[in-house]
Amino acid sequence: MARTVIAVVDDLFFASKIRGTAEQFGVSVSFPRRIEALMEAALRDQPALIICDLHVTRIDPIELAKLLKAEAGLCSIPLLGFFSHVQTELQHQAEQAGFDRVIPRSALATHLPEILSGT
Repeated sequence: MARTVIAVVDDLFFASKIRGTAEQFGVSVSFPRRIEALMEAALRDQPALIICDLHVTRIDPIELAKLLKAEAGLCSIPLLGFFSHVQTELQHQAEQAGFDRVIPRSALATHLPEILSGT
C-alpha cells in the first residue's frame, strides 16, 4: 500500500515541490481545498502525514489542528506545520492548537525528501 500524504498549501512553489518530491518516493499526495474535503480524505485514506502551510488562506490551520486532534479516528495522524521564520507567534499558536511539529519554510524545503519518505 502506497504511503499517502495530505498537503494544505496555497503557494504554488511549495505545492509543486511537494508533488514532485512525493512522486520520487512513490507517495500519493492530495491537496484538498476545503476543510470538509480534508477531513473526509483523512478519514478515508488514513494518511501517514498531513502537511499544512500555516499561512494558507483557504483553510484555518488552527481550526484544522483542533478538529483533527479532537477526532478519535484522526488524532494520531502526524500534523506538520510550516511557517515564515519571523512569525514566531504563529508557530506558538500552531503548537498550542495541536500541531505535532512546526518548522520554518526553509527547513521544509531542505528536509522534504526525508519528511515524505518517512525517514
